[in-house]
Amino acid sequence: MKISVVLITFNSEKTLTKVLEALTWADEIVMVDSGSTDKTLAIAEQFKAKVIYRKFDNYGVQKNFATLQASNDWILSLDDDEILSDELQNEIQKLSLENTEFQAFKIPRSLIFLGKLLRFSGEYKRLTLRLFNRNFGNWNTEHVHESVEIQGKIGVLANHILHDSYRDLTDYFNKFNKYTSLGAKTLAERGKRASVSTIVLRFPITFLKIYFLKAACLDGYAGFMWALLSAMNPVIKYAKLKESENL
Repeated sequence: MKISVVLITFNSEKTLTKVLEALTWADEIVMVDSGSTDKTLAIAEQFKAKVIYRKFDNYGVQKNFATLQASNDWILSLDDDEILSDELQNEIQKLSLENTEFQAFKIPRSLIFLGKLLRFSGEYKRLTLRLFNRNFGNWNTEHVHESVEIQGKIGVLANHILHDSYRDLTDYFNKFNKYTSLGAKTLAERGKRASVSTIVLRFPITFLKIYFLKAACLDGYAGFMWALLSAMNPVIKYAKLKESENL
């Protein structure tokens, strides 16, 4: 069975070459781009990727659209900062998808943060569904934290994706602002409300959970910063929700 790799991109030159270098074995690479102005399209051409333009509205819808542009039913859906390890490439190529009992596979994903592979912090080999037969499901249409919804049996692969998501802290906070706004919008659409106590208590509870229970303390400085910034995320998300309630 052939596999189509699909990605959504926008000004992705920082990591795109590494991403595509790990996909030279793929039967097809489909990129849905939302108007890149850097070297993204030139890099895509270098790797003979099929590029389709679509104006971005939200992550789930964009990824759903990308899946439908592929020529093959088996889809490996990646973000533009997700790099397949050598071991994972070999594992996927050895899959017998025409005979498998599964309709999808979850793949471990590990975060690289501030130049360090986090081996604790709850971010090492977290399972995420990335390889699936589109006849049995597709991405949902959430604004953020979108996921693949499958009707069928799901297997698990052994080797991991490297998630090289943030150039530096400035890049982190640019994404942080975007994602917390989308998260607040999602909460509002679900009828959620933000109390002061929820906002105040979220930070210490989240920080202690990640730093101690998930052992971010063992990841050194990068682990501390990840716990700190991750604890800020729900605080700001709910603060933005509260702000929107007063508009």
